[in-house]
Parts: sequence; C-alpha cells; structure tokens
Amino acid sequence: MWIILGFIAIAATFTNLYMYKVGKDYKLAMATGLSFTALTLCAEYSLVSHWVKVEDWAALMDVVPGMEGALWVLTFMSILLNTAPILLELKDKK
Repeated sequence: MWIILGFIAIAATFTNLYMYKVGKDYKLAMATGLSFTALTLCAEYSLVSHWVKVEDWAALMDVVPGMEGALWVLTFMSILLNTAPILLELKDKK
C-alpha cells in the first residue's frame, strides 16, 4: 500500500510544480502531495508495526535501517518541492 501512496504523492508533487509553472492554482495539488506523503509514512509505519506483531525480526533488521534514511530524505524533498511555489511567489513579490 505504501508504494501506491508514494507514487500518488510523487505525481501530485509534479502536478503541483507543473501547475505553478503554467500559472494555474497549485494549492490543491500541493496539499494533495503533502497529504499523500504523510499517508505513505503512516502506511510504512503500519507495515513495520505488523512485522513487530508477527515477530518477523529478519524483515525488521533487513528493511528498517535502510528505510529510515530513505523516508527522512524523501519526506524532506517532498516538503521542499511542494512548498517551493509558495517560496518562489514570496520571492517574486519582494
């Protein structure tokens, strides 16, 4: 599930940037991108929770260390890319 939510978050982020570039209202796409980023994180956390409940320590030891760094980087990039249009608008107004 997390991979589907992640792809939707990526698509919404690119839609956000495209709509800003062509001069259309991008705020709904921005909110969608950030929302699906949050849902992706929740889905990943649910997966890890399931592994703990079934005591799948091999999966936890294999996946969690790598995913931690990836989730931090991708979440930071999502926030940066989704808020870039607002920051650019503020810069243009000055």
